Amino acid sequence: QVQLVESGGGLVQAGDSLRLSCAASGRTFSSSVMGWFRQAPGKDREFVAAISRIGGTTYYVDSVKGRFTISRDNAKNTVYLQMNSLKAEDTAVYYCAAGCLRGLTIQCRSAPDFGSWGQGTQVTVSS
Repeated sequence: QVQLVESGGGLVQAGDSLRLSCAASGRTFSSSVMGWFRQAPGKDREFVAAISRIGGTTYYVDSVKGRFTISRDNAKNTVYLQMNSLKAEDTAVYYCAAGCLRGLTIQCRSAPDFGSWGQGTQVTVSS
């Protein structure tokens, strides 16, 4: 299994930016679709973004399109989530996920598709 550790969360004002990082260990990192999920109080874990094995294809939930950017640096075994124009509705614990082996990045949108998870990093956006 890939080991994942998220960082970069914090408390910010609406309109601010944050960059989340997910440091991975394991030889399968560069061969796995990676994703970000989030979970707000009282809600189920929600898909946010996914990125293909070499980083050429990305997919986002509609609510973050144009504001969030997922990227990866396989040489550094790290995946990022750049979050701009943050809104109060973005407040959640953000989780990094790895291990989706489906053929298309767009198919990696459900939590059960990912076999490895980080412990999460809190993002709080005040309005």
